[in-house]
Amino acid sequence: MFPVNWKDEPQEHDYPAAADYLELLATTEVVEAVLADLRTAPIVYKKAKDILRAAGLELLSAENPHVRRDLVKINNRKSLSPILLVRGDFRAGVPLVIADGYHRVCAIHWADENIAIPAKIAALPRHPAHR
Repeated sequence: MFPVNWKDEPQEHDYPAAADYLELLATTEVVEAVLADLRTAPIVYKKAKDILRAAGLELLSAENPHVRRDLVKINNRKSLSPILLVRGDFRAGVPLVIADGYHRVCAIHWADENIAIPAKIAALPRHPAHR
């Protein structure tokens, strides 16, 4: 397997894709706050195996069409977009959320679970009752 190439920043269309998913989990107000946080968050690097564990998600098959597409991109040395994450809270049993990039995480895991994936991580805004 070749080294993975990464874009410097997530692509602009990754943010609306993240919003579409997050709107299934939270109000528009919360989603807007998370997206604002994601846009300004620095890039950090996390391993695929740790991201999947923190999110409590299953590794998708390498035969999944979206995972396979990303594996082909890796083999063709095309750059992948960093992923967008929302921090969980293990104290409250809240898992990490992969807002955008689940298929990329799975593809990287198949390539090498120890590859560091660039990501932006946002915090959930505090619930008004907890302020």
